[in-house]
Amino acid sequence: MQIKLSKKIMSKLGKTNAEFNLIEEGDKILVGLSGGKDSLTMIHAMKEQQRRAPFKFEFIAVTVSYGMGENFDKLVSHCKEHEIQHVIYDTQIYDLAEEKIRKNSSFCSFFSRMRRGSLYSAAEKYGCNKVALGHHMDDACESFFMNFIYNGQLRSLAPKYRAENGLIVIRPLIQMRERQLTAFALDNNIPTIGDESCPSMRFDVKMPYARARTKEMLKSMEKEFPSLFTSLNAAFKNISQESFFDKEKFNI
Repeated sequence: MQIKLSKKIMSKLGKTNAEFNLIEEGDKILVGLSGGKDSLTMIHAMKEQQRRAPFKFEFIAVTVSYGMGENFDKLVSHCKEHEIQHVIYDTQIYDLAEEKIRKNSSFCSFFSRMRRGSLYSAAEKYGCNKVALGHHMDDACESFFMNFIYNGQLRSLAPKYRAENGLIVIRPLIQMRERQLTAFALDNNIPTIGDESCPSMRFDVKMPYARARTKEMLKSMEKEFPSLFTSLNAAFKNISQESFFDKEKFNI
C-alpha cells in the first residue's frame, strides 16, 4: 500500500524544519513511535523528507514496550512493509509503576517521564544525536493553557531543546494541527494504537480530566474565534517579556 502525504503536511514540515533547524546534515534521529496517528504521520513524513532533502540524515523508529505484554505485530509489519527501520525497546516501566503509582498521584506525568527517559537511553544505545517527538500545535496550545490555568506558568512545548544529557529533542509536527494528522491516518487507512495501550488504563485510579477539559475549552473558543490557533502560533514566537510581572526587569 502506497502512503499518501498531503502537500500541506510536507509544506509545514519543511517550513518548520527550516525555521528551527530541526533536521540537519548527518543527523541520526530516534523517532518515538507509539503507534498513534501523530507518530505514524511523523515517520512517513520524515521518510519523505529523506527523499526530498538536499542533505543526508538517518532515522530509526523506536517503540517503548512497558513490559505489560503489548502486541506490536501490526506496527512491526507496517514499518517492515514501508522499509522503515524499527525496533522495540523493552522496559519494565509497568512493574516499576505498581510500586510507585501509589505514591505519585500524577501517573500520566510518571509514565511520560519514564517513557522519555527510555527514549533517551535508546538514543544512546543506537548512536542517535537527536530524539523526535510527535507533539503538534494542539498539544502545544493545550499545554500552554493547562500550565496557565492549573500551574500559574506561561509555558508551552518548544520546537527544539537540549535535554540534560546533551541530546537534542525536536518536534517536527509542532506547527501542524491535530486534525491534519487524523486525516492522514484515515485517508491511508492506517490502523492506529489508541489510549488502550496506555499502562495507566490498567490501574484503578481516577483519570485526569485537565487536558480533556482544556481541549473542549479550546474547541469552543475556536468556534468563536476561528483564527485562534494561528494567533497562538504567532504569539509563541512574539513574547514581550518586559510586559510581565518579572521583578528582574525593573532593576533599572
